[in-house]
Amino acid sequence: MNFKEINHATGAVEGYCFIKTAEKRTTAKGVPYLDLVLTDSSGEISAKLWDYKELIHGWIKPNTLAKVRGTLSVFNDADQLRVEKIRALGEADDIKPEDFVPSAPYSGKDMLSAVVDIAENFENEELKKLVLAVINEYSEKLLYWPAAFKLHHAVRCGLLFHTLSIIRMAERVCEIYPFVDRELLLSGVMLHDIAKTEEFAVTDAGIATGYTTDGTLVGHLVRGAINIDRIGRENGINAETLTLIEHMLISHHGEPEFGAAVRPMFIEAEILSELDMLDARIYEMAAAEESTAPGEFSQRLWALDNRKLYNHGRKEIKPDARLI
Repeated sequence: MNFKEINHATGAVEGYCFIKTAEKRTTAKGVPYLDLVLTDSSGEISAKLWDYKELIHGWIKPNTLAKVRGTLSVFNDADQLRVEKIRALGEADDIKPEDFVPSAPYSGKDMLSAVVDIAENFENEELKKLVLAVINEYSEKLLYWPAAFKLHHAVRCGLLFHTLSIIRMAERVCEIYPFVDRELLLSGVMLHDIAKTEEFAVTDAGIATGYTTDGTLVGHLVRGAINIDRIGRENGINAETLTLIEHMLISHHGEPEFGAAVRPMFIEAEILSELDMLDARIYEMAAAEESTAPGEFSQRLWALDNRKLYNHGRKEIKPDARLI
């Protein structure tokens, strides 16, 4: 942890952190305390707040940024922090959330700018108008939103990272297959997960804490199509154009068993579906291999058909593509 030492003799330190977990427990004598896991960009540490008082410390919840002061010790061969002071952050702290939570390798601002630049250069005025109108409506959330509650791209700015990754792959596909409607495909890619901004409950730090009611009952495929239909009609977009984009959204999970309302029924819809799955799997596999020693197998991964993955060690694994 990137804590600053304030007293070498006592092991006292202080610094900023992200509260990953916070569980209220009781000692053998029935005295309440908080069992915490704190993280920053360098790792995580177990912590205990023994002098717990509900009125003072009730604000301490998972997925919250805080400043702490305490004493380091070793317990079961691992560092542990005894928390003596802890407070929520204020405007004067001026810290970057991405330094304390799992984040995409690029800023939301830079990735959104890259997506908008591509759309602004579309030759098809209808697709340009539609994509820019939708992005404009969701731009504030897009700057930090994750792409998932768990699994692939479940990090701060993960939604834009996932989207931009597919855009780059789609551009290469269009070079190989020039008969593909590039701007239709890219429009579908840019908008396919846009309603994830309504599907998840997300903290200001950019971490999903669960699903919203709308996300559970409707889901991002259908909600995305509904919202794009609304925004498109408000902007005078042709009904056939809207139908094509809406089909790409409701079919991009490929099969009904994976949430698709229908299967992809034209080339651009199929490419979107396949690239969406490919990017998700590459991200999951890279993350699993990154945490597995060379020459070893990972744990079985439910999201990858319960497979174990082998890290051959021939290249350093980093799930951060060159996108910008």
